[in-house]
Amino acid sequence: GAHTISGPQCHLQGLWQNELGSNMTLSALDTAGTFSGSYHTAVAVTNKRILVSPLQGVQQHPGAKGQPTFGFTVRWQFADSTTAFVGQCFVDRRGRETLETTWLLREEVPSHRDTWKATRVGTSIFTRIK
Repeated sequence: GAHTISGPQCHLQGLWQNELGSNMTLSALDTAGTFSGSYHTAVAVTNKRILVSPLQGVQQHPGAKGQPTFGFTVRWQFADSTTAFVGQCFVDRRGRETLETTWLLREEVPSHRDTWKATRVGTSIFTRIK
């Protein structure tokens, strides 16, 4: 038979904030499961003025448990780097949603000899603001 959806559903659309105070707004998903949004980082490896940066992403088909995986890429407006996030949307029994993510930040380097130091990795947890 058909799988019944148990428990609350986790939705990506909305305004999120991580543990460093960075804010992220995600749009509604289209029929292909893709979404867009904007990212306003609170931390950057630059002394330039931080600008809100666009992001593009995709959500996997929501599973029976309603806690889907997703990925998105941020195109920084103030730096020659790109960050890719992958994660999962979790919702607890009280309906509180969190995005658990791992990110890779690739910095532009002058040559392939510098590739060894060009990528940073980290984790970030976002909680819904609204």
